Amino acid sequence: MTTNSLNWNIHNVHIVLEDRVVRGSVHVSNGRIATIVSEDSSGELPADVENVDGKGGWLLPGFIDVHVHGGFGGDFMYANSESYDRITKFHAAQGTTGMLATTMTASKEAIDAVLDAVAEYQQSGNQYAPLLGVHLEGPFISEKWPGAQNPAYIRDPQLEWLQEWNTKHPGMVKLLTLAPEKNNSKEAIAWMSENGIIAAAGHTDALYEEIKGAADAGLTHAVHTYNAMRGLHHREPGTLGAVLTDDRIYAEIIADGEHVHPAAIALMLAAKPLDRVIIVTDAIEAAGMSDGTYELGGLAVVVKNGTARLREGNALAGSSLTMIRAFRYMLNNTKLGILEVSQLASGNPARELGIFDQTGSIAEGKQADLVLADAEFNVERTWVSGRTVFSKSE
Repeated sequence: MTTNSLNWNIHNVHIVLEDRVVRGSVHVSNGRIATIVSEDSSGELPADVENVDGKGGWLLPGFIDVHVHGGFGGDFMYANSESYDRITKFHAAQGTTGMLATTMTASKEAIDAVLDAVAEYQQSGNQYAPLLGVHLEGPFISEKWPGAQNPAYIRDPQLEWLQEWNTKHPGMVKLLTLAPEKNNSKEAIAWMSENGIIAAAGHTDALYEEIKGAADAGLTHAVHTYNAMRGLHHREPGTLGAVLTDDRIYAEIIADGEHVHPAAIALMLAAKPLDRVIIVTDAIEAAGMSDGTYELGGLAVVVKNGTARLREGNALAGSSLTMIRAFRYMLNNTKLGILEVSQLASGNPARELGIFDQTGSIAEGKQADLVLADAEFNVERTWVSGRTVFSKSE
């Protein structure tokens, strides 16, 4: 199949739809899903376009990663197209068809540079996994829960910064992580809610009632649930207790078996409605690279056996995870089936970002953002709007 073709068929494949799995064929026309035909259907696909043999594998909706810092030696904080090509090419090869460029707690000037670079990269028409916008992880976080963030740049929420960013790059900031207990947080959350920015709790020491109050003001997301937040106590349920029990809040989870124990993931899945759980990578530049020393937000990170930790303090520092590995982990280590895991990796983030009418599931009329995986869920090919952005055979 030619890499620039927007019209093709794929057959002999298990198609993961929103509500069922069918074995059959899909026709893509002008980058969109035109026809889905199951083997027991009387429908016919066009015969005059190129056919791709799925070889009995799985056709999945492309993954959407709302929390990813980098990969294959690139970091979004580097604020240049070469780095962004490294990231988007690498993650496209892992089944990602859309992502939020995620920043670190840094100076305003450094964050300004990332927003400018992402805007320029979007306009250039990048050829791999698209940048759907930016996730600002900090700098409005708690000094008590910095995790791998640089404490030198932690600030109280600055509403004028938010307004400036949104004026210069309208709609660019899709999600912002902050500590809701900090000064000015409630005003910032209300403003974000009114201006289409997802307000997220993360790196926070917030009490249960503070998270509930933030949700009343418009907070709807929790960043890497369990990690870098006040935990659950039976008399003070804390940040975690509020996240697990408030159905207004989407809960991210880093599904690698290292950041969160499998039993804690099971507890989250028992507590949260399935449509409020999202799997993310929190991947850093070390993803796809060998063990060694790397950088994250200006801090040294040591990767050993694939696990990233700060050199000073030994805190977990993002991950080397990919979305296809997170997908496999959830499939193999929870009670969820393939439809449910697909929802966590594709449908839920698309709904939260307000783009589910265009992507996030396999349905006629939607963009052909698709992943072909083999029987063991290794990525064979990835398409964005019908265009091949990765092929294992090429």
